[in-house]
Amino acid sequence: MSWHPHLWHPTTQVASSPAPLAVKQARGCVLELRDGRHLIDAISSWWVTLHGHAEPAIAAAIARQAQELEQVIFANFSHAPAEQLATRLAALTGLERLFFSDNGSTAVEVALKMAWQWWRNQGSARSQLIAFEGAYHGDTFGAMALGDRSIFTAPYDDLLFDVSRISWPHTHWGDHDLETRENKALQELEKALATPTAAVILEPLIQGASGMLMVRPSFLRAVQERVHASGALLIADEVMTGFGRTGALFASQRSGIQPDLIALSKGLTGGFLPMGGTMASERIYQGFISENASQTFFHGHSFTANPLGCAAALASLDLLQQNPERYQQFESRHTPLLEELAQQKAVKRVRCLGTVAAFELDAGSTSYLNPIGKQLQQHCIDQGVYIRPLGNVVYLLPPLSISDGQLQQCYSAIGSGIKALTD
Repeated sequence: MSWHPHLWHPTTQVASSPAPLAVKQARGCVLELRDGRHLIDAISSWWVTLHGHAEPAIAAAIARQAQELEQVIFANFSHAPAEQLATRLAALTGLERLFFSDNGSTAVEVALKMAWQWWRNQGSARSQLIAFEGAYHGDTFGAMALGDRSIFTAPYDDLLFDVSRISWPHTHWGDHDLETRENKALQELEKALATPTAAVILEPLIQGASGMLMVRPSFLRAVQERVHASGALLIADEVMTGFGRTGALFASQRSGIQPDLIALSKGLTGGFLPMGGTMASERIYQGFISENASQTFFHGHSFTANPLGCAAALASLDLLQQNPERYQQFESRHTPLLEELAQQKAVKRVRCLGTVAAFELDAGSTSYLNPIGKQLQQHCIDQGVYIRPLGNVVYLLPPLSISDGQLQQCYSAIGSGIKALTD
């Protein structure tokens, strides 16, 4: 396939990339291309396709809703799908209020704006924001500022506000120096929190885009203890980690923390429709209720609480709650295959959590631009498996519907690719 004359693809350098693959249709975890080839979607199409492509229960829910109410302005109206979804997510997250948006970046923007304005509504001018090294929170300007500076943000650095950075003590199998790094990060956090802080934001358990960098639950509990002791708000960016990805319904739950704000997207609708949501505590919500109109949260999106997206999200939650073992037991499916792959000399810093398995190739630069990732990707495509390495970081994050045989095929393709490239 050649490049289409009117499309602009994301994060793609046309001058050095092959033309995109043309997809005809998809079922379960398999993509069917126009040329007849079939590929296992081993990364859930950028981590969104939770249950599998064309999941019948979600497709049927969207079709039913489309015949009743497809869209209505949410500033002056409400509707049953939004009310039902808010009620269920409040019960599941422990946060009472849901504010809808369109995607992960906007869900983070909403959390940031809520935290910032909440303090000002209280008459406090706390102005420090704290994030972690390696963080990625989205591509809009507020989200970019919270994220670590990288090749993605470089053209806009002069426009981004300052954020205090704390070390992210990520770990892997066989890590022997973890406590030292965790203590160092906590000391950095304590020092930073001495300055009045509006909010601290983190990706609970796994930093996704920076390379599936995993921390221990005990570290996050220690972070929360210090954040709340300082009076600052804690924001959990669960755009990637939410909805079973880490082996629990939410990574915050598996960590044993209770954030003040949680950003949600990606798996929210099972991957069917774009939708974001920000969960907020009742305390934060009440901080915007005032006879003073200037304390209103003046933020909104044209498709806020889109009924079709809400219907998809409700159907996806049904599937998760009806079959919790599908995500709770996924880690045990990864582990033996990952252990076998880890025997290869080039495979380093192996880690696994829930549905996410990752490792690094000992192949020179750790940069996102390391070409070995694209070389391995092409090998796997030739073997019927689609992956998208983050530089030299290789990961699998498949839909819950993947069979044992298909998962084995993914590992076999990666294993043979590593041998071919490193030999």
